[in-house]
Formats: sequence, structure tokens, C-alpha cells
Amino acid sequence: MSNRRRPALMNLYRSEFLRSAAWFARRDRWFAEERASGIPLACAACGRSATVHELELHHLDYAGITLESGSWRAREQHDDLMPLHPYCHDLLHRLIDRDVVLAHNRTRRAASLYALTQLQRTLTTIEGSTP
Repeated sequence: MSNRRRPALMNLYRSEFLRSAAWFARRDRWFAEERASGIPLACAACGRSATVHELELHHLDYAGITLESGSWRAREQHDDLMPLHPYCHDLLHRLIDRDVVLAHNRTRRAASLYALTQLQRTLTTIEGSTP
């Protein structure tokens, strides 16, 4: 049970999927659903409010991403995506990638949520605020 994807697939995910019309449409839908809920947008790690243009979405699960007949499909569940500032997103990935247990022995969701908790604690301690 590893949260790592096969290298060839991960390269396609980064080089193609994250630049695809399917991903941008899904990203726009996610933010529209969040705005409709009435809850202000904020980074899941540091808790600071942000605009759509200041946030990235982290995948808790890749199950909704498929490549069908040469076209990407973005069918992620709403709860499979988490808003993060780019810096916080990078820190989250570093925590997961540098921990052997998280990187290789946990599902992506479990690893991401554990790393998020650790990141929130660290940022709270550093900034003296609650995320």
C-alpha cells in the first residue's frame, strides 16, 4: 500500500494532467462549490485566508484521474482535493516524500492527512497562531 505512483504515470500527471483543460475545469468547479458553501477560502495548512489565485489543490486521492483514449478525465470527489498555498503545498510534499512510512506504507489520503497535522502543528508553533 504505497501512495507513490509509478514514475512514468507520475511524469504524465505532472507534465500533462496538471496542464490539461480537464484539470482546470475540475479546479474551477471545486472552487465554485467552495464559494457556494459560504465558507471563506483558506489554506488547509496555515489557515490563512486566500483567493482562488493564491491556492493550489492537493490531491488526497488520484482515483478520479484517468487517461481515456488520449484524453484526461478529472472526476475527483470534492473531498479528494485540499486547498494549500504553494509554499504549504511544497512543505506537505516534502514531509510525505522524506518519511519512508508515509511515502511507502500509507495510502495517499492517510499520508497527506498525517503530514497536514504535522505541518499545522509546526506552523502554529512558528507563528504562534491557530490554523
